[in-house]
Amino acid sequence: MNNITMLMNADELIMSALREDITSEDVTTNAVMPVYKKGQVDLICKEDGILAGLEVFKRVFTLLDSETEFEMTVSDGDSVKKGDKLGTITGDIRVLLSGERTALNYLQRMSGIATYTNSIVKLLEGTKTKLLDTRKTTPNMRIFEKYAVKAGGACNHRYNLSDGILLKDNHIGAAGSITNAVRMAKEYAPFVRKIEVETETLDQVKEAVEAGADIIMLDNMTHEMMKEAIALIDGRAETECSGNVTKENAASLADLGVDYISSGALTHSAPIMDLSLKNLHAI
Repeated sequence: MNNITMLMNADELIMSALREDITSEDVTTNAVMPVYKKGQVDLICKEDGILAGLEVFKRVFTLLDSETEFEMTVSDGDSVKKGDKLGTITGDIRVLLSGERTALNYLQRMSGIATYTNSIVKLLEGTKTKLLDTRKTTPNMRIFEKYAVKAGGACNHRYNLSDGILLKDNHIGAAGSITNAVRMAKEYAPFVRKIEVETETLDQVKEAVEAGADIIMLDNMTHEMMKEAIALIDGRAETECSGNVTKENAASLADLGVDYISSGALTHSAPIMDLSLKNLHAI
């Protein structure tokens, strides 16, 4: 997912966030700034991290006033340090005040995800394993959070339920078996779609291989079980390791040689990165 794709689909979501914060008026701003006055404010980094979401940050202000101007010294994916001045925003002071919180909420959340993601990506350097996100995203924030994962150096798994076939335990239960589920998926889906199967035991891995799965997910297995499973698959399908993967244990999985490691923690457990708008003044 790239910047253009995100922004093409972002305006409605950003406007919803603005309406959540301004139901009728910004009463505080209207009290202290009743008429137009041009002003300027600095975007300051308050901790080290990886930046993500600058275009969303800017779009908050331009949706309020298209005349808002930006001078940024950084781009998404850049490493930034505590104390760095990242840029300056110029425009109607009322817009700068009313858009501040929503804009920072997006930028802090997305930068936090990019930062956390990058910390795991670094643990996997030198291996063939790619880090993936999951669908464990904040409702109505998926497009932003998955973009942030990319900015942090990882890859996106399927975007939503329309994007790929992943036969999980309950799908397999509904179909009666892995074999039935894979067969039905192949009959229903276009041939260009890969079929991934979630497995929890070595018997399920064997069945998934024999059924012709393209990708086999090794879910919540022990390290030794995953080694056995990879040997059993023997290159006949791509492999994905999943289940409670975090920064604390990702490095211990690197030696397995799996094609992918997926982690819901990238989006559901990343802390925000602290950023602030400071030094607002009239010009």
